[in-house]
Parts: sequence; structure tokens; C-alpha cells
Amino acid sequence: MAAGAPRIFVSHLAGSQVFDPNGDQVGRVRDLVAMLRVGRRPPRLLGMVVEVLSRRRIFVPMTRITGVESGQVITTGVVNMRRFEQRPTERLVLGELLDRRVRLVETDEEVTVLDVAIQQLPARRDWEIDKVFVRRGKGGVLSRKGETLTVEWSAVTGFSLEEGAQGAESLVATFERMRPADLANVLHHLSPKRRAEVAAALDDDRLADVLEELPEDDQVEILGKLKEERAADVLEAMDPDDAADLLSELPEEDKERLLTLMRPDDAADVRRLMSYEERTAGGLMTTEPIVLRPDATVADALARVRQQDLSPALAAQVYVCRPPDETPTGKYLGTVHFQRLLRDPPFTLVSALLDSDLPPLAPDTPLPAVTGYLAAYNMVAAPVVDESGSLLGAVTVDDVLDHLLPEDWRETDFLTEGVSHG
Repeated sequence: MAAGAPRIFVSHLAGSQVFDPNGDQVGRVRDLVAMLRVGRRPPRLLGMVVEVLSRRRIFVPMTRITGVESGQVITTGVVNMRRFEQRPTERLVLGELLDRRVRLVETDEEVTVLDVAIQQLPARRDWEIDKVFVRRGKGGVLSRKGETLTVEWSAVTGFSLEEGAQGAESLVATFERMRPADLANVLHHLSPKRRAEVAAALDDDRLADVLEELPEDDQVEILGKLKEERAADVLEAMDPDDAADLLSELPEEDKERLLTLMRPDDAADVRRLMSYEERTAGGLMTTEPIVLRPDATVADALARVRQQDLSPALAAQVYVCRPPDETPTGKYLGTVHFQRLLRDPPFTLVSALLDSDLPPLAPDTPLPAVTGYLAAYNMVAAPVVDESGSLLGAVTVDDVLDHLLPEDWRETDFLTEGVSHG
């Protein structure tokens, strides 16, 4: 939903049909899942509980929702069919928030929640509950029985977590605005018990981001304390190269069990990465760079570059290849750098802008040669191409740095020294 679009009241979504991009029905919306925050900050909307045609209820993250309009919900088409299980920090909007008795902050008057409204934040994929539709009861000079009104979330009390709570819910809410690297640093210094509690309370995408920033020992410890199906979900949410590195630290039996539980496409990417030596271009690369066909335009390329989930290094350039678009692709034709995209008209074909002189890396290129390549050509990412000319993935400078820094670099205080959190 674009910024500035009208709010949606959740009662209007109950029972709405959910479709994939091809127009095929996936199921119907049965509830929405939110995470309350400390104080009066609006809750973050995590996703929807969808009842699929087999009557199984599954969870669809809001990041997989591409449209909410006219009583219909459109998804990306990629959904996890595992049965939905509510976590301790999650609240069902229809099942737990509606019909609740809360109080108006200004008058301390008790009211009943009839509905809540959700809205997508501008220029982001995050959604929040920002309005509450309530009905007044008896009592009070200004109140009339049955009178209804819509107020800001912050205008009512009785929903949010208490500041003094000591559970993992409060801790997660306190850490919510931290960058993954900063939260990883905090988790690393918690006790194992507390670390496991916080990890269990984080949603899959957030935990995946944090795991990618943790030392290997912490990664293995946290993953080992999750239920196997949840561990597979988190591995799917991680970048394939990071998931491959983590799985390579596990015993063979555990590794295979988790790979079997992952979606076949995700597992195939991870298996492919694990087939390469760790300190080579193939072992370092991600299998999810931006790939475009030669008839794509500059406008198409910029739309892909703008995707929020991309790291700056992956967004710095696009790779032009013959079909298929997924790695391993058809013949690799060349790279188009982000700055070049900004200099040419939107209708220009990317095939006319190729930097085809830049040699790609072979998957068996050793780490020192990869480092020298990035330094020599002033690059933040480089294509990895096999003998047949297919693009396998891209090596980014952040993955190279992870292998060049000392093993204990995460133990230093560089994350907090000289950094203002104001």
C-alpha cells in the first residue's frame, strides 16, 4: 500500500480472500498478528493468519503482502505452509485486542475496543496499528451510552507492555529500534538462558538478521535451542551464504534434517553454496544478486535497486543475463553500476549500458584474489561466473571483510565506542 493510502480497519479484513500474483486463491484471512511495544508506541503488525484451502492456518508475514485493497489481499506467491503457532510476544488482533476493556488516557474512562486500524509506514514495508475505534459506556458527564469514537493508539491505556516488566517481551520491545549488529552485540553478552529467551521472542526475519551478526558459537547455540521447524524458518530468512556458513558448523545429521525441513528452493541454494570451499568466491558469494534480462529498462533496474531488503553492496549494481533469471542463470552478459543507472533515461535498455570489460570471478577464486579484485577495481561486489558462462552469484565486500577480520573482532567495543545513540 502506497504512502498516504487510507487506513484499513481490521474488521474489514476478516474473511478476506488471499490471492497469489496469478490470481489463484491461497485462502482467507482469519486474524492478524501484532507485537505490542513498551509504553504507548503503536504495535508493529507482523503478519496475517491465513486459513488455506486445506483448513490449515498458516502465517504470512507482512513483508510477503504486496496489496491490501477492496477486501482482497495479494501475496508474493511464496508462502510457508507450516501450521501457525503463536509466540509469547505475539498478540492476535481479532482474537485478543477487540472487545477488550481499556481506558482513555485523558479522562480515565473505561471504553470497549470495537476495532483497530492499520497503516503502512511511509517509504517502508512496516505496518503499525495506529488508531483504535472504541465505544463509551455509562458514567461521566461527557459520556453517553453507546457513543463511539476513533482515537490514536497512544490515547488509550491497557494494551501496551509495562515498562517495568522483566520478561523477554519487554526486553525485545526495548531492543526493537537497534540495528541487527548492535542487538547481536547485546545478545552476545547476555547469559545463555536470557539469550535463548530473547531469541525465541524475536520474529523470524529479525532473528535471522541478528544471527548473521553473531559469532558462530552463539549462532549454533541459539539455533540448537529452537524447535526444528522454527530453526528451518529462520534459516530460510537468512541470506543463503550466511545460512550455509551456519549449517556447515552443525553435525551432518542435524544439517541434513534442517535442510529437509527448509523450502526446496532455499535448501537447493544453500546446498550449492556448501559445495564450494569456504574461503573461495563460491563459498563467499550470495546466490541472490539483482539479475535482469537484457530487454529490461533503467526504470526496471532502479525499481529492483530500491527494494528495502537489499544490502547497500548488493544494490550497487545489477547483473544482466540471458534467461533464466534465477542463479545459475543463462549466459552472463555484464554488469551495470548504480551510478550509470542514474545518468541515463528510464526507458534505456540495460543491455546498452553494460560494463562488459570487467572480468568475472571463477567460483574457485581464493579469498586473497577476491580481496585484490575488489580493491583493484574499486568494487563493493563482484560477479561469480562458472565455466559455461552462467552467473552463480555475487561476492560482496561485507562477506570478504568477515573473513579478513580477526576471529574475535566481535568481542571489541567498536560497535559502541564513539557512536552517538541520541
